[in-house]
This record gives sequence, structure tokens and C-alpha cells, in this order.
Amino acid sequence: MREYDLSTAQWRKSTYSGGDGGEACIEVAYDFPGVVPVRDSKNPTGPVLVIGAASWTAFVEGVRG
Repeated sequence: MREYDLSTAQWRKSTYSGGDGGEACIEVAYDFPGVVPVRDSKNPTGPVLVIGAASWTAFVEGVRG
């Protein structure tokens, strides 16, 4: 499995994350060719799920309906 250096990643909170205080949020990082890193905003030093860009696009399109 390939590892990615995410130390300089710029994270952005999902616009689909809910809650008044943003307590149920995911964050995504861009500018990683071919993949989209995803993490839980409540645990920024925790694990990161790295998803293939095509799979992420399909997921987002499915959520948007």
C-alpha cells in the first residue's frame, strides 16, 4: 500500500457536514493527484482514509442525488 505525506495537506471541511457547531464533520484534502484524503475533523491527528479520486467523485455525485 502506498503512503502519502500529508504533513502539508490543506484540509477543508465538507459542506455536507451537519450540526450547529460542526461536530459531525469530515474534512478533505485536495492537491494529491489521483486520491482524496478524508479525515474526521474531531480527530485531526487520527487516521486518514485515502480514497481514489474516481471513487470519491462517484460518492459525492451519489450523495448529491
